[in-house]
Amino acid sequence: MMVFWEGYVSDEAMGTFAPIVVYWMYAGFYQVLPPLDSYRLHTRKEEEKNLVPLWSVVKGVLLQQLVQATVAHGLFLVTSQASSSGVTVQPSLPIQLVQIVVAMLVMDTWQYFVHRYMHQNKFLYRHIHSQHHRLVVPYAIGALYNHPLEGLLLDTFGGALSFLVSGMTARTAVIFFCFAVIKTVDDHCGLWLPGNIFHLFFQNNTAYHDIHHQLQGTKYNYSQPFFPIWDKLLGTHMPYRLVKRAEGGFEARLVKD
Repeated sequence: MMVFWEGYVSDEAMGTFAPIVVYWMYAGFYQVLPPLDSYRLHTRKEEEKNLVPLWSVVKGVLLQQLVQATVAHGLFLVTSQASSSGVTVQPSLPIQLVQIVVAMLVMDTWQYFVHRYMHQNKFLYRHIHSQHHRLVVPYAIGALYNHPLEGLLLDTFGGALSFLVSGMTARTAVIFFCFAVIKTVDDHCGLWLPGNIFHLFFQNNTAYHDIHHQLQGTKYNYSQPFFPIWDKLLGTHMPYRLVKRAEGGFEARLVKD
């Protein structure tokens, strides 16, 4: 598979830094959009519930990305499959697609159980995971706003495990991690935009994760970032319906049995 950066930047460097660049480009895109009140899952007034300022969120995300980049670079160096000439033989496209699907399932599994345990363990929730929930009303730039220990356990270790179990090369990892970043940012964007492909093809989407950030939904919808499989298998799936607000926008409203 030929890629546009071949001959300019190594696959390992792209795998390390491309997800960071993609994060800020995609999250920044959402940040500069007009208010779009007709598509918001929360009113701008409700954003005042957030317990952390934007600058602290940015600082927290940058710290997590520094750790991720360090771990990724080390991981790529240790697992490099390059020959003595510096060339890595890339698997066929079907094999790469299978590897990406395997990586998605591994990441979902790791994040579900770690995320759920951080809610169930009162000490971990109070001192670690509650930092992410200071964003009562999520927004795109805050997608990776976590306590540093949670960022390491949930995202960095989860990504490393996905990479190792799937057996993908650094080149395939560029595609997988950039896609995972885009999906995570979209899940936290707080907008239900028409034609959003993530809303069309993934049940685990912006509204699904918004339920988890609501007070009544914190013990449900742990699954992230791709599929709701584990929530449905283990009884933590909370269905919802989108209701149009009279003042504009939508509300993801819980549907209890």
